Amino acid sequence: MDRKKLWLDWAVELQSLAQAGLYYGKDKFDRERYARIREIAAEILAFQGDMPLEKVKDLFCCETGYQTPKLATRAAVFQGERILLVQEPKGWALPGGWVDMDISVAENTVKEVREEAGLEVRADRLIALLDGERHHTTVYPWKVAIAFVLCTLVGGAFQENLETTASGWFPLDSMPPLDWEKTTREQLELCFRARAAVHWHTLLE
Repeated sequence: MDRKKLWLDWAVELQSLAQAGLYYGKDKFDRERYARIREIAAEILAFQGDMPLEKVKDLFCCETGYQTPKLATRAAVFQGERILLVQEPKGWALPGGWVDMDISVAENTVKEVREEAGLEVRADRLIALLDGERHHTTVYPWKVAIAFVLCTLVGGAFQENLETTASGWFPLDSMPPLDWEKTTREQLELCFRARAAVHWHTLLE
C-alpha cells in the first residue's frame, strides 16, 4: 500500500473519531484530549499532503456532530449522441458540485447546470452513487459520495460565470482534455450506457 495514502487514511479516521468525541463527550478533560487528537490529525494531513496547516484546520476542524460523507452531484445532459461538458480551469467536466444544505440532490443537479452552463434541465434518474476515493486521486479530509444524475435538456444557453469558461457537446469518441479530478472517461462511459438502457439499474458503491 502507498505509505502516504495510509497516513492520510489514518488522519481522516482520527479526525472522525475526535469529532464524534467532541460532539458526544461530556467530560471537559476528555474533550480536551479529543481536541488535541483532532489537531494531531490535521498536522498529519498537512505534513503528508503538503498543505498549509491553517488551510487544513479550516477544512478539517470546523465541523460538529457525527461526521458523514460529503455529497456532490454531476449532471449527464444529452443532445442527440453528445453529452454536455463545461470547461473548468484544469479541463472539461460534467456540470456539478457540492450539494447545498437547503436543497435536494435533484434540485442541486439542476442548479449546478444552470450556474455552470446556463441551461435549464430536468433531473430524471439517478445513474450512480459512487465513492469518490475509488475514482479520483484528489485528497480530501472526508469521504466523498458523488451522485450522477441523468437529465433532460429544457432550454437556455451558456452564460459567463465565475466557475466555467465555456460549455460544449461532445460524442464519446471525441472528448476534450478532461479534468480527471472531477470527471473521468469511465464515468462518461457510464452515463452513455445509462442513457441507452431501457431499464437502468442504479450503480451503488
